[in-house]
Amino acid sequence: MRLRGVRSSRNVEDRRHSGRGRGRTVGRISGVGLLLVLAVGYFAGIDVTPLLTQQPASNQPYVARPGEEQEAEFAARVLATTEEVWTAIFRDEFGATYNPPVMVLFSGVTQSPCGGASGATGPFYCPADQKAYLDLAFFSTMSQQLGARGDFAAAYVIAHEVAHHVQNQVGILGKVNAARQQASEVEANALTVRLELQADCLSGVWAAAVGALMEPGDLQEALNAANMIGDDRLQRQAGQVPRPHTFTHGTSAQRERWFRRGYDDRNIAACDTFGTDRL
Repeated sequence: MRLRGVRSSRNVEDRRHSGRGRGRTVGRISGVGLLLVLAVGYFAGIDVTPLLTQQPASNQPYVARPGEEQEAEFAARVLATTEEVWTAIFRDEFGATYNPPVMVLFSGVTQSPCGGASGATGPFYCPADQKAYLDLAFFSTMSQQLGARGDFAAAYVIAHEVAHHVQNQVGILGKVNAARQQASEVEANALTVRLELQADCLSGVWAAAVGALMEPGDLQEALNAANMIGDDRLQRQAGQVPRPHTFTHGTSAQRERWFRRGYDDRNIAACDTFGTDRL
């Protein structure tokens, strides 16, 4: 992704160096165990950090990993592209003002009004404070453990969380959350799948809008990332038989298809996952 010359967003809250995000560090876990944690944690929106072997926080000053500052700068620039894209769409299609989210960078664990955030659960958006939470170490997890490699795969993750903010801004997120509270667990999961697939589609709309910044292979990186983080694939990787009634983000094929739909149609009208019988 060509980001040289792209401004960095000012809507970044960096908690890595302040100590606010260092409460505990996750101990060693590998192979299928890590995939199970990811499947149960990040992709189901549940904080599973207490299930992991943990060590007390170090009192030593925070030291960034090699390449971490470059990742932080990358994230800030990608966030800036989402601000440009959604500001234009809100203005031109809604006649409204887009108020961008704040992206919180943390290391290990931190707190949000929506509950604890950890590197084990991965990035998530909290509508209560309109912030997207990201442990930069998740980029390494994507590449090394999930097989979702490339800078545009990482950019897709950021765009997906911003898409949840877009859903919040237009009122979709609130309506779905209200409906989920009145539904059974299976019905609530099904609603969440539609919400997540719509965020994938909106991420595709963003990707199309920043096409001038894309390099050969970037689109495939995003499509591969969407495929690699499907509920069915993650459950298989964790040694489970896929159970559709437990899905919360959609299958690999669905995630890839809806991202592609947003990218090809370049129109948010194509992202009506709630008005179709075929996901």
